[in-house]
Amino acid sequence: MSGPGPLLGPDDPAPVDVRNGEAVSPFLMICDHAGNAVPAALGSLGLAQAELDRHIGIDIGILGVSVRLSDRLGVPLVFQRYSRLVVECNRRHDAPDLIAPVSDGTPVPGNAGIDAAERERRLAEIVAPYHREIVARLDARAAAGLPTVLVSMHSFTPSLRAQPFQRPWHVGLCYGADDRFSRPVLAALEAEPGLVIGRNEPYGVDMATSYSIPVHGEERGLPYVEFEIRQDLIGEAAGQALWAERLERVLRRAHAAFAGG
Repeated sequence: MSGPGPLLGPDDPAPVDVRNGEAVSPFLMICDHAGNAVPAALGSLGLAQAELDRHIGIDIGILGVSVRLSDRLGVPLVFQRYSRLVVECNRRHDAPDLIAPVSDGTPVPGNAGIDAAERERRLAEIVAPYHREIVARLDARAAAGLPTVLVSMHSFTPSLRAQPFQRPWHVGLCYGADDRFSRPVLAALEAEPGLVIGRNEPYGVDMATSYSIPVHGEERGLPYVEFEIRQDLIGEAAGQALWAERLERVLRRAHAAFAGG
């Protein structure tokens, strides 16, 4: 499933897309796992479509939430179209699960025994364009003197197959040492009725292996928030709309508190 020459062909989707790119906002939103496309050159990675449609292949529902939230807030959204099983855009290049041979107990035949050239091909054609777009936008905002809060959008499965456990959180925030913006977001979420909120649950930010928040947030010194929304709550359009409306309120309240408004 690997070979010389370009990975992406003329009929493959572009690896990165932007919505509301000209919007002027205190926020820049990113979505690492918005899609589950696989380059034609890789077939289906040896997987049934049902596997690519699972949480191992895509952050279910999060693009629908992100698009709606981008429109409601007037926020630029940068999102990535390829499956995390092709290459994981939120990992350092030396992370062991950058190209996972097994994910949540499911073997990925197209990732078994790939060589360094294939690894580099996936990095160069999928990961690099996505992060270049984010860097270019952050650099342009910095040059213009426009303060930026980075908003990273993710979703999580209610239970892993390999480690069955019903995760109780409706939404979690993931943060590292810099929790400047996570704190007012937590306060705003707590004002929303009936939510079970995770603090670095179901995941935290791993500075050694994760990429987007460590590099674009922590290393730049930018305030940020990383949302993780449980997938059964946003699998359909109605839930996506509800969560976009909710996060619009939360981000407006949090930013007002953060900016001293």
